[in-house]
Amino acid sequence: MHRETLALRETVLGHEHPETIDSMNALAIALNNQGKHEEAVQKQDQALEAYKTILGDEHPRTLSSMNNLVNVLDRQGKYPEAEEMHRQALGLRETVLGREHPDTLDCMYNLALVLTNQGRFEEAEKLYREELWLCEKIRGRE
Repeated sequence: MHRETLALRETVLGHEHPETIDSMNALAIALNNQGKHEEAVQKQDQALEAYKTILGDEHPRTLSSMNNLVNVLDRQGKYPEAEEMHRQALGLRETVLGREHPDTLDCMYNLALVLTNQGRFEEAEKLYREELWLCEKIRGRE
């Protein structure tokens, strides 16, 4: 379904339309969930570059696409690459959305997961605690 939707949007809207890129992004997520990581990386990378070109580095769609690519890299066990991109994404989200935005907090949590996967538990714990504190501050303890 994602491949069909992408093909239709490319035909009707063109390759550079944000909704076409959204379809490519959705296809990449589905491929990642199926364990087709190499193809997922290719599609996700294409989507990210297209978002950057069309919408800019700081657009929320670009930032979400960057997060999706990092998730693929994480699942492949490419932790140093995933960490580097997570740090970049976290910095951009903090700048664009603010430190207390839910998407920024999700990014912070995901970075902590990558650190955990690398056995860097003290760094990860610090981020987990900070993310938890901010979540409780924003959403309340319950």
